Amino acid sequence: MTTDLSKYDASQLPSADVLGRQRYAIIVADWNSDITYAMAQGALDTLIQNGVDPDNIDIRHVPGTVELTFAAARVIEEERLHAVIVIGCVIQGDTPHFDYVCQSVTQGVTILNAQGNVPVVFSVLTVLDKQQALDRCGGKLGNKGVEGAYTGTFENEDPAPLVEVAPGMNLLELWHGPTCAFKDMALQLLP
Repeated sequence: MTTDLSKYDASQLPSADVLGRQRYAIIVADWNSDITYAMAQGALDTLIQNGVDPDNIDIRHVPGTVELTFAAARVIEEERLHAVIVIGCVIQGDTPHFDYVCQSVTQGVTILNAQGNVPVVFSVLTVLDKQQALDRCGGKLGNKGVEGAYTGTFENEDPAPLVEVAPGMNLLELWHGPTCAFKDMALQLLP
């Protein structure tokens, strides 16, 4: 059963004063643009309606869902952000291409989140057919772009300082580094 979280309680969000000072990036795939643009508009509207200054929202386009990870990584390097929302839509076809695209973007976003510099919200539809996508971009199951924006506002009230990653550095080195927000969060959860 799919849940429609795009109908949310705005009183649960950080205040408009706080949101007004925050910066966000929305990275949207142009493939299946009838779906992804509706999701991007939902994310943009949600951020603005809740107090984010439109000048503090960077919207970037990429050709397809696989490229979302690259664009998110670049925007994280270039800007001090509170969250990045990646928006894409992959509709299953008759070949394994669907599996490769889904695996690529999922692993890429997971790696970016594990690095802990800026939260990357996964608003990528992976659906069996076009109708399932339409249901999730403003249809009967809400708008997953709205949900991504809602989630992004909770992710990080103070962005982590930009961290320069040395060539060849692996995730273990990042984990043991001095500025790993993911590590700090995980350690707070330990008894």
